[in-house]
Amino acid sequence: MVEMILWGVIFVLAVIAECASLQLVSIWFAFGAAAAFTAAFFKIGFVGQFGIFVAVSGVLLIASRPLLKKLKVKRTPAMNSDREIGDTAVVIEEVNPALGTGRARNNGVDWMAVSENGAVIPKETVVMITAVEGAKLIVRDLNGMRQTR
Repeated sequence: MVEMILWGVIFVLAVIAECASLQLVSIWFAFGAAAAFTAAFFKIGFVGQFGIFVAVSGVLLIASRPLLKKLKVKRTPAMNSDREIGDTAVVIEEVNPALGTGRARNNGVDWMAVSENGAVIPKETVVMITAVEGAKLIVRDLNGMRQTR
């Protein structure tokens, strides 16, 4: 009777841990505890119950992990900065690759800015954002008439 309570408690704790994490970290132990509970019900000794718990948990873990890794969908998370591409910004500090300067403001946020083609872009110029690399905007002068230096 004591063993049945022990395996029942382990089962409940494993299920609660699985529900809390949803990462398949303890579901195998819940099945192992259920199998050990069944063994205790049929009056198998504690050593046998523990062996069943370890065997069922281990077999399920070994058998299911490779399958779950194959089924797991790998997604590249969309970055909020991707929304900026194609938008316009205003240069608030001259973009000059030779000096390593350049800042632009987009939707009230100041960003580091780099010219797409290496051109110097003066302050107050409206530019188009062509890419975002980390916290840096890659921009193109909308006039398209700036020459590289």
